[in-house]
This record gives sequence, structure tokens and C-alpha cells, in this order.
Amino acid sequence: MKTFPALCLSLAITLVSCRGKEHKVNESTNEDFLIAYNVYAPDSSNEDNYEIFIMDMEGSRKKNITNQSDVAWTYLAIKEKILFISDRDTCSRCIYLYEMDANGENVKKITDFKLRDSWMSSPYDGKELIVNPHSDVDSAFYLINQQGEVLQKIYTGLKNSSDPAFSPDGELITFRGGNRKSKREEGYKEEIYIINSDGSGLKQLTKYPDGDTTAPWYAYKAGPPKWHPTENFISYASYQKGKYSLYAVSPDGKNQWKLTDNPQDEVYHTWSPDGRWLTLDVSDNEQTQFDIALMNWETKEMKILTDSTFAYQQSPVFVLSSSQQE
Repeated sequence: MKTFPALCLSLAITLVSCRGKEHKVNESTNEDFLIAYNVYAPDSSNEDNYEIFIMDMEGSRKKNITNQSDVAWTYLAIKEKILFISDRDTCSRCIYLYEMDANGENVKKITDFKLRDSWMSSPYDGKELIVNPHSDVDSAFYLINQQGEVLQKIYTGLKNSSDPAFSPDGELITFRGGNRKSKREEGYKEEIYIINSDGSGLKQLTKYPDGDTTAPWYAYKAGPPKWHPTENFISYASYQKGKYSLYAVSPDGKNQWKLTDNPQDEVYHTWSPDGRWLTLDVSDNEQTQFDIALMNWETKEMKILTDSTFAYQQSPVFVLSSSQQE
């Protein structure tokens, strides 16, 4: 996760029963979930130190659950399990996938290959994961099992593909795609794309407004997409008209609209598994202070859960609380 203004990186929790079958979403309350999020916390021994914190949905009981001098970023939680990437026990920014529980315990390394700084997703209710290996490893998305074994390689046909997210039924994958390998290359354009779960049927869903020239070169014109669990749209962040906001697009690409209308910049976000809650990071336009917010999707009421103890608090994900574990 690169902090702004250089670049930042956010995954919806996609919980499905099995591919091709209708999934069921349980009713929940704000006591059913915790929120895990990433914090930039440099210390005397490591300027590049990131920790993962957890809190309840009232913003209380904040706790550092990694407490290690490394890069640790979470981009996915499956029930009570937190998936995170880290460069612990290896070279700086050489990141691999790990898992832990909501207390930061029972840490286990999952992959033996490096990953990109990218969101990931889970079909099959966490039995499998789709991840983005480092460009030194491959240009495909990898579908892996819980032991990190590669089950399938999914090539998109684009020069740059990242932040994959499964549809609620597991049949489709949406992702952020670019026509060049890097944003630093002249002519780079990025949009939200969709493919079938086997990699076929590539389709561009979004189109950045031609007349909007407000976005800096490094900004997301189409940020990491999230599939709403119960409504038929894909959400994503985009820098338009001088600020970041959340936008939405239908899976067929025929409808595209602005999703939120908040004065703060909004980028990384996650939907609760029942679709009733949206957690997101918000910041001032100068991007000097990032906070975690929670929105009731029905009422659109939003509450800031963090304070200015840390300047960079980003990429929140929902974690099932212990009281709701099976």
C-alpha cells in the first residue's frame, strides 16, 4: 500500500457459497463486524513500518494486531480470518501473503511466491483466493487454495491488470486494467474491466471523461473495484473534477454514475457481506490526513471512526466478530 500523494492502494469481501449458485446473505448488525485497516507507523528502527489495526464499528477498542517492524497491509478478510501481505523475514517490499486471526495470532504464511501490492478476492467462501503475483513472477491472476497452491492462472490480455474482485456468484471477475505496464509510460490509460472466471470475454466497463484534466498522473482514474454483495453494481474510486469520489458501474457497462457525494476524498472501500455497510478511507484534498469512516448504506449516514493519532489510516476491511463465528 503506497501512501498518497505518491500512490495508495483498497477489496471487497466477496463471500459466496459456490460458483454459479445463488448465495445467501445473513442479516447483521453493527455488532457483528470488526474493521481492520492499515496504518503507517514509522518508528526509530524502520521508517517504512506499516501496522494493521482493528477496531469495532463504533471506532472503539483500537488495537495494533501486528506489532512488527515490517510492511503489513490487509486487503481482505474472510469471516474472522484476516489476509495480509508482508515483507517480514525477507527483503524490503518483497511481499508474500499471510493470514492471522483478529487478535493478530495464529499467523501463517500462505504463498511461496511474491505478490504485487494489489487487492485480492475470494470465491467459495474463502476456500480459494484470487491474487496478483509480482510482475517478476507472472502477468496472470492466480487462483490459489488455502495452502497457497496455484490452481489456475487467469490471463486478461492487458499489459497491466490488478485488484481482482469476484462477483457474488463467482462467475465473473472485475479488475483495474491498463493499456501500458506502468502509469509512468506516456499514453497510459486505466479503466475497470470484467472477464469470465476462466479469463475469457474481456470487456471494458468504464470510460474516464475525456474533458477532465484535473487528475495528477499518479492518481486513480479507475481505482480498485468492489462488487456490491446484494445490489447489481461495481463500485470504484476515481479522481474527477479535482477530487476522489466513489463511482459505480453496472456489470454490463451500460450505466455509470457517481455513487457518493461527500466533501472528503474517498478511495479505498469495502462492503459488508450483507451490503448494509460501507467502510472507506477519507482524506482532505491535500491528502495530509486519512481516516477510516463507516457509512450506513440505507441512510447514507457516515461517521469518522479514527482520529489524527496517525496521518495515514487506509484500506479498511470487515472482519467477522468472534460472537458471530460458527
